[in-house]
Amino acid sequence: MTMPMTLETAERVPWRRRLAARIAVAVARPVAALPPARLGRVLTLASRRARPASAARTDEARRAVVAVSVRCAGQVCLQRAVATALLCRFGGTWPDWCTGVRLEPFKAHAWVEAEGRPIGENAEVGAFAKVLVVSAGRR
Repeated sequence: MTMPMTLETAERVPWRRRLAARIAVAVARPVAALPPARLGRVLTLASRRARPASAARTDEARRAVVAVSVRCAGQVCLQRAVATALLCRFGGTWPDWCTGVRLEPFKAHAWVEAEGRPIGENAEVGAFAKVLVVSAGRR
């Protein structure tokens, strides 16, 4: 028996924003497939000299990514988080990109944060211990 997959609700996005979101999603797919250490290095490089993203900007980017990609609207949190961070980066900002785990029951997750709070996530994300965080402006 398979569990039904739930998709996040997508909204209408202006065509220019849609194009940028599609590019971010396309770039994020192979980046998300990298081994964890290399993924961290690539994202750290991408975040260099970026300003911290606002919560509003990060939420807008996440909603655009979800609107253009069924994968990102579903259970593919790693690609969604990478694409959201990259889309923010296209505008010169960078959210905190995070990965974490919880032990009971075991689950891994990736998400973005801005202004000290998770963006577009439910309260469950607080149960995850952060394993890797890539913040804006590291040199």
